[in-house]
Amino acid sequence: MSGGLLGRAQRALEETGSVAVLGLRFVRTLFTTRFDWRSFVYQVEQLGVRSLAIASATAVFVGMVMAIQFGFFMEKYGAKEALGKVISISEARELAPALTSLVVGSRIAAGMAAELGSMSVTEQIDAIRALGADPIRKLVVPRVVASIVIMPLIAAIALLLGLAAAMFIANVSYGIPVPQFISAALDGVTMQDYLSGLSKTPVFGFLIAILGCYFGMGTRGGTEGVGRSTTRSVVVVSITILVADALLTQIFVAL
Repeated sequence: MSGGLLGRAQRALEETGSVAVLGLRFVRTLFTTRFDWRSFVYQVEQLGVRSLAIASATAVFVGMVMAIQFGFFMEKYGAKEALGKVISISEARELAPALTSLVVGSRIAAGMAAELGSMSVTEQIDAIRALGADPIRKLVVPRVVASIVIMPLIAAIALLLGLAAAMFIANVSYGIPVPQFISAALDGVTMQDYLSGLSKTPVFGFLIAILGCYFGMGTRGGTEGVGRSTTRSVVVVSITILVADALLTQIFVAL
């Protein structure tokens, strides 16, 4: 039992080191080679535009559920006028950035792991090296930069949609006028609240993409290996986002 746990811990440390090395290679390649703008734009479309549907759906229904749950208890205690303030703070600081990154990040990481994993098992990545090109520049850099850029934008859209959905439920279910909800939301949230939430998302974007690329490029074992890499990427990315969110939240609260 102890040997198995030690072995797993050792593998986890080795993989953490490998991911860190890949991250350093990404930074070095980004600043020392020519940036591939065409691949970047393509990845923004693949990772960002195609993630808007799931991000929007998540934001809308989470906003509705938040309004229903908080509104029920706040109406019971005669404090429903503050519903806009409570929901706006929750959405701005935590739900929009973290939950959106969790859902969208799982999709992005799985897609990267499957795509790069297929290239790895069919030796396309080896062919890129054989042609004298750098796989980090061709495959990793555009994906990571695109992920860093799109995550704040998707989180901002999710924040607006979540608040709009909550405002609709507050008006329909609890009779809170739209101007009153908006006024409470604006009074309760400061610019620091918005920035503390959105500033997490570039970090999430980096972690999502670098892990997706790592598991994809390290795929071995044919189609079965692609499936394993995809599954592991989703699990590891989800846990990593939650851990990073806890650490970043503590840091921003302490500031």
